[in-house]
Amino acid sequence: MDVIHNIVSQLFDWIQSLGYFGIMLGLMLEVIPSEIVLAYGGFLVSQHQINFFGALIFGTVGGVLAQLFIYWIGRYGGRPVLERYGKYILIQKKHIDHSEEWFRRYGTGVIFTARFVPVVRHAISIPAGITKMHTGKFILLTTLAVIPWSALFIYLGMVLGDQWKHVDEKAAPYITPILLVALALLIGYFVIKWMSARKKKGSVK
Repeated sequence: MDVIHNIVSQLFDWIQSLGYFGIMLGLMLEVIPSEIVLAYGGFLVSQHQINFFGALIFGTVGGVLAQLFIYWIGRYGGRPVLERYGKYILIQKKHIDHSEEWFRRYGTGVIFTARFVPVVRHAISIPAGITKMHTGKFILLTTLAVIPWSALFIYLGMVLGDQWKHVDEKAAPYITPILLVALALLIGYFVIKWMSARKKKGSVK
C-alpha cells in the first residue's frame, strides 16, 4: 500500500509541476480516476497556480482524447483486445457488457448521456468504435458531455481546497440531478428516434 501511495503522490506532484498539461495528461493516461484529477486541478486553481478556464479547456481536451483512444481501440482492435488489455485503463468486462447493451438499445445518441451514468460512462466509447461510428460525431457528443463534467469537478476541487480528496462524497448531491437530466435527455432522444422511425415507416406506405 505504501508503494501505491508513493506512486500516486508522485503522479500528483507531476501533475502540479506541469500545470495545465499535467491535468490533460493525467486524464489521458487514466491511471487515476478522472474525477480525482479534475478535483486536484480545482485545488490548484484555489491555490492560484492555474486558472479555472485554463483547467477546464485542458481538462476537456484530455478527457476527449482519453475517450478517443478507447474509441480507436474498439474500432481497430475490437472487443477481444479490450477484454485482454482494458484492465490497464480501468475498464473491466462488466463495463464493456453494460456499454454495449446501452449502445444497442439507444444508438449513437447515448454517447452524450451515458457520460453521466456510473459504470457505463467509461466504456461507452467501446461500442462506438466497434460499430465504426462517425469520428466527428463521436468527438462532438463526447466534448459536449465532458465540458460540464469537467467543470463540476474542477469547481468542487476549488471549493474543497485542501479537502479535495473527498470530492466523491461531496459530489453526490450534484451527481443525482445531473444523472436525472441525462436520463431525461436519453428518454427524449429515444422518443424522437422512435417517432422518426414511425414517420418514415408511414411515408413508405
